[in-house]
Amino acid sequence: MVKNIIISDTTLRDGNHAVGHQLKAEQIAIYAAAADRALIPIVEVGHGNGLGASSMQVGISAEDDKTLLTTARENLTTSKLGIHVIPGFATINRDLKRAIDIGVDVVRVASHCTEADITQRHLGYVREKGKEAYGVLMMSHMASVDLLVEEAQKMELYGAEGIIIMDSAGAYLPSDVEERISALIESLSIPIGFHAHNNLGMAIANSVAAIEAGATILDGSARGFGAGAGNAQVEVLVAVLDRLGYQTNIDLYNILDATDIAEKDIIPVVPIIKSDNIVSGLTGVFSGFSKHVSRIANEYNVDSRDVYFALGERKVVAGQEDIIVEVVLELVKNKKK
Repeated sequence: MVKNIIISDTTLRDGNHAVGHQLKAEQIAIYAAAADRALIPIVEVGHGNGLGASSMQVGISAEDDKTLLTTARENLTTSKLGIHVIPGFATINRDLKRAIDIGVDVVRVASHCTEADITQRHLGYVREKGKEAYGVLMMSHMASVDLLVEEAQKMELYGAEGIIIMDSAGAYLPSDVEERISALIESLSIPIGFHAHNNLGMAIANSVAAIEAGATILDGSARGFGAGAGNAQVEVLVAVLDRLGYQTNIDLYNILDATDIAEKDIIPVVPIIKSDNIVSGLTGVFSGFSKHVSRIANEYNVDSRDVYFALGERKVVAGQEDIIVEVVLELVKNKKK
């Protein structure tokens, strides 16, 4: 029997990390329309860190959430409009209510992999409003398999209709993915998904490992446009899944056209795996830190690789961007001794 895989396209959300959250409304319109023609099931839009995240701490967006979501909504007729929500950045009354009023279809409520407790109110609100609610466990490599299952079970209890685990640091090998997805499939009764990063060049291989272990939701982005060395390339995912006999219902020619458009009009530099990305993957440091680490390391003339190793030792998680400066200053101090 042919297995259906739901693809969520993160070009207009995770890709925002790669350009310091500077995607413009016209770029949102162009790619959303192209993805819609390709029949992508879900198009995720917003600041790289999700709804309500535009700030000095993680980066000011070129456009506000209302503009981003309204523009995307106007250009999506078939594809569902998705958002990434991290409680703490996004509040229910200020951000989530307005996003749902604009016409968001799918809400992914995310937390660090050991902090699912903070998603309860947001997941409950989304279900109450009749929208699709998914739970997302970020930086999932930082939890044991048993703990990851426990946190996912909490999200299922809170109302999540599916769970996506994120390889936010691009740290996994296929065997790691298979072990975690298999455990989640065995322990939960809702669909499981996987979000890859390509810091160690394993994004497509890890995505395939996920579906072969039972996942039915995969994330991808045009040319891999995303944080760090980028995500799984959505156009490659579609082709590989077809080759393996899985069904996505995505039009191949139109997704190839959409990603060509993205390269021409949205992506200033197509992601490649740079030395820093490899170290980020090895040390398990959040891919979204890459621009901050590069900038601050250059400013203080320290080796960015040393910064990643120090951040990895501290087990720093997404949202702790302020610690990068602290780590760099410590390296400068040690250098002077």
